[in-house]
Amino acid sequence: MEYNEFITHVQSLAQSDSREEAERSTRATLETVKERIPVDKAQDLATQLPQEIGKYLQGKEEESNKYFNLQEFITRASQKENIEPTTAAIHVRAVFAVLQSAVKPETFAAFHSNFSHDYEELFATPTSEASA
Repeated sequence: MEYNEFITHVQSLAQSDSREEAERSTRATLETVKERIPVDKAQDLATQLPQEIGKYLQGKEEESNKYFNLQEFITRASQKENIEPTTAAIHVRAVFAVLQSAVKPETFAAFHSNFSHDYEELFATPTSEASA
């Protein structure tokens, strides 16, 4: 999947007002993912994404693989994006949905396995998918 296609899908699924908002939500989500999952899993994911997106999963190895719950994940993403947590949750869900279609199924399954059961709502397909 190309960069423009990825961002367009995020914008559509999140029902974002602008492309810039979709880009910010993608960056905020993936930077938060980078803090949450092991470095090798982040690297595996990054290699299958456009370079402009994969870079958000790289660097700061000492801060990766920290456990935090769903609420903390949403809080961190919302702070990075400077938006309300409820909106951030919608954006994260959209980014995760696009990730699922952008990478190999086994890579997404490995990514998904890094999250506890309380994160399942982020892996639910957004109801606006039909508009994609």
